Amino acid sequence: MRRIAIALVMLLVALAAGADEIEVRDVALRSVDEGLALDADFAFELTPRLADVVANGVPLYFRVEFELTRRRWYWFDETAASRQMHLRLSYHALSRQYRLSTGSLQQSFPSLEEALNVLKRVRNWRVVDRSLELSNVEYDAAVRMRLDTTLLPKPFQLSALTSRELHLESPWKRFIVRAPRLAER
Repeated sequence: MRRIAIALVMLLVALAAGADEIEVRDVALRSVDEGLALDADFAFELTPRLADVVANGVPLYFRVEFELTRRRWYWFDETAASRQMHLRLSYHALSRQYRLSTGSLQQSFPSLEEALNVLKRVRNWRVVDRSLELSNVEYDAAVRMRLDTTLLPKPFQLSALTSRELHLESPWKRFIVRAPRLAER
C-alpha cells in the first residue's frame, strides 16, 4: 500500500513538473532566396502565475534559439550558424490589448489566447544567411524556446530561483538536415 502511495506522489510530481514545459511540435528548415528559413510550432500554456504577471503589466520575454552544427570526428563539432529571436509579450491596460513584439515589429491582440497563438508559431525566420558557405554533408539542427527569466524585474528573478511557476522552457528539438542547398542566385 505504501509503495502505491509513493508511486502516486511521484506521478503527480512528474506531471506537475512537465506542466510548465514547452513542446516543440513541428520543425521545418527550407531554402528561400535569402538563405535558409525555419518554421516551427510550439505547444504550451502559461501557468496561472505567469498569466497573472503579464495581465498586471509585467512583460514576458521569450527566446527562440537555433543552432546548425556539423559533426567532425577529429575535433569539436563546427557551429555553422547560431541565431536567437527575442519575443516580448506585454499587456497595456489603457487599450486593454496584449502586445507581441520582436525587434521594431509589434502586433496587438484583444486576448491573451490570441497573442499566445501567434507566439507559438514561428514562420519564415531566416536562420542561415545566403552568404554562408555550407558543405555538402549532413548537419545537426536544433531549436528550442524558453521564457527568459533574466529579463524579468528583479523581484520576479528571485522568485524564479525557487518557484517552478515562473519557468517555461523546451528541451532542444534536434533533427538532421541533409546537405541544405540555398536557392540559386
